Amino acid sequence: MSVPTEPIRSRHAWLREPLLHFAVLGALLFGIDAWIAGRQDDPRVITVDASVDQEALSVFRGARGRDPDEDELYALRRIWLDNEVLYREGIALQMDRGDKAIRDRVIFKALTAVNAGLQLPAVDDESLRAWFEKNRARYDEPPRVDFLEAVLSGDAAEADATALAAQLNGGGSGDTNAGLRVFKGRPHANLVQSYGEPFAQALQAAPVGRWQALPQGGVWRVVQLQAVTPAKPADFEPLRGVVLQDWKDAVMAEQRTAAGARWPGSTRCG
Repeated sequence: MSVPTEPIRSRHAWLREPLLHFAVLGALLFGIDAWIAGRQDDPRVITVDASVDQEALSVFRGARGRDPDEDELYALRRIWLDNEVLYREGIALQMDRGDKAIRDRVIFKALTAVNAGLQLPAVDDESLRAWFEKNRARYDEPPRVDFLEAVLSGDAAEADATALAAQLNGGGSGDTNAGLRVFKGRPHANLVQSYGEPFAQALQAAPVGRWQALPQGGVWRVVQLQAVTPAKPADFEPLRGVVLQDWKDAVMAEQRTAAGARWPGSTRCG
C-alpha cells in the first residue's frame, strides 16, 4: 500500500511566502537591535544563538500553527542570517538615515528603555511648595492689556501718526483711510515679543481711552489703551494637582537627559 507523500517542492513552498519573510524581517528589526547593541565581539561575526531560534519558533508557530521540523528550522535560520547580513550592510551604507519611520521607532524603543530605569523620588508638601515658588512664573496670571491700533498703509512717519492720533481724538470720522485692529487680553510678555519692551511699557503707561502715536522698531504706531488687567499671583492649593504633575514631568525629563548623557557615544552641544 502506497502512502501519499507531500511533494518536496510544495513542502517548502512556505519559504517563498512574502508574509513569512516579512514577519521574520520584522522580528529582526524589532528584536535583534538589543542583542546587537550588547555585542562586544567582532561586528563582522554573526552568531545564531538560542534567542534567534526562539524568535524563529514564535514566528513560525504564529504563521503555520505548529512547530517547524529540523529542515524548516534550518531554513528559518538561513532567512534570519540573510536578513541580518542585509541589515548590517544597510546600516553600514547609512540607509537608515533620512528614514523618519526607522528614526521614530529607534527613539521610541530607546525612550522606553530609559523610562524603565527611572524612578521618581519621594516629594513632601514642603518640597512641592518650594518647587512651585521657584517656578511661580508658570502659574501666576500676567498683566494683560486691551488696546486698539489704527493702521495706516505703509510705514507711517511720526508726523503722519501724530496727525492721525489728533484726528481720532478730535472725533474724526471714517475718512481717516486707516484700518483698525483690536487686541484683547494680550499678556505683557506677548507685547514684548511682538513689539519690544519700550513700546510695551509706553503703551501700558498711556492714558486709557486716548489715541497716541508711539514709536516701535523704527516705525510709528497709533494706538489707544483701553484697559490693563493687573497681574494675579497664583494660589498653590487649587493648583496642587497640576503642580505635582508638572514636577513629575520636570524630574523625569532631567533623569532622561542625565541617562542619555551616560550612554556610550553620546555627545551634546550646549
